[in-house]
Amino acid sequence: MDPGLVVAILLAVAFAVTNGLHDASNAIATLVATRAATPAQAIVLASVFNLVGPLLIGGAVADTIGGIVEVASSAATEVIACGLAAAVSWNIATWALGLPSSSGHALVGRLVGAALVEGGVHTVNWGGFDGWRPVGVWRVLIALALSRVLRGLCALAVIRLLRRGARRATRAWRAPVRAGQWVMSSGLAFSHGANDAQKAVGVIAALLLADGRIASLSAVPIWAPVACATGLPRAPRSAAGRSSAPSAAASTASSRSRVSRARRLRPA
Repeated sequence: MDPGLVVAILLAVAFAVTNGLHDASNAIATLVATRAATPAQAIVLASVFNLVGPLLIGGAVADTIGGIVEVASSAATEVIACGLAAAVSWNIATWALGLPSSSGHALVGRLVGAALVEGGVHTVNWGGFDGWRPVGVWRVLIALALSRVLRGLCALAVIRLLRRGARRATRAWRAPVRAGQWVMSSGLAFSHGANDAQKAVGVIAALLLADGRIASLSAVPIWAPVACATGLPRAPRSAAGRSSAPSAAASTASSRSRVSRARRLRPA
């Protein structure tokens, strides 16, 4: 295997680790702070549900990350590796300083920056709207903006309801409240895994696609990116030296429609 590809995949794994340093603990912080669980119990809870999340939800986030930039195959590994190295460095620096930071948006920004240096503005899938659905970089930015507002309004509504409903709360509420903390922490860990764990998967899949080991991003199982890197045979090459597309008999209608909805990082 190309040493550059190995380094890039290792950087993707390092990004997943630093992502966990930042975000995985958020799901269990209140569980430990209120002593509803011990640190060991909370870590086991977070580990299980962070792992289960991407296995059950699907690969939508991985598809989005894998389609952010589109560069020549000869430069794809270097561009992705540089973006990952910058994102990992940022995660480590902000973690050491105790600064909250979004690892996912750090990754997107670094991939965009590396692609701009390599090939200019046309190498970035800036996106726009596909009907009512935002796509590309716009999709990430719109979600970033709306999530703050929606989460603030939801938190305000929930705290108002809790204050109204718990005005006459007694010690008998303690056990149900602690049980509810376990449920909510499990849900947070699950959703974090379903979202953030896919980012590294999407990057590894893009690396494999650019290297010619797979024919399309949708061919990479969400649960086996590293296995694909080490075990899948390379896709057959055409006379021009590019990966040939899957045969019509092997392609399903669903995969064709999914590929048509999003740009993939592939040899230009």
